[in-house]
Amino acid sequence: MKIAIGSDHAGFEYKQMLTQWLRDNGYEVQDFGTHSLDSVDYPDFVHPLATSITNGEQERGVLVCGSANGVCITANKHRGIRAAIAWQPELAELARQHNDANIVCVPARFVSEEDARGIVSQFLNTAFEGGRHQNRVNKIDC
Repeated sequence: MKIAIGSDHAGFEYKQMLTQWLRDNGYEVQDFGTHSLDSVDYPDFVHPLATSITNGEQERGVLVCGSANGVCITANKHRGIRAAIAWQPELAELARQHNDANIVCVPARFVSEEDARGIVSQFLNTAFEGGRHQNRVNKIDC
């Protein structure tokens, strides 16, 4: 599976950790930045990442910032993107099962590294249930 990953400065260290963990687990990862702890504007990284998913270049995405709010709001501006904030693995699971989320947003300041790996793992290993949820997902885009 091809995974897009990105962060702002607050999520940089978790992004680095998750990138290595994903690669160690056999995922192909494209890193959209940021590439340091220097302060940045998260939309500069989120927009290219979201576009890569809508274009079919990447299958799913992982975004990391301090609260996950900014990256999630920005990603969801893109037609076809369904980004969800998850601070527990169960929330990532529900976002996949019920909403067919294609980006998970991790709040680095509020979860441990172990929890972040669990969130991303659950997100990547959970299928969309379809059925009654498909009709709802079809109504999301404006």
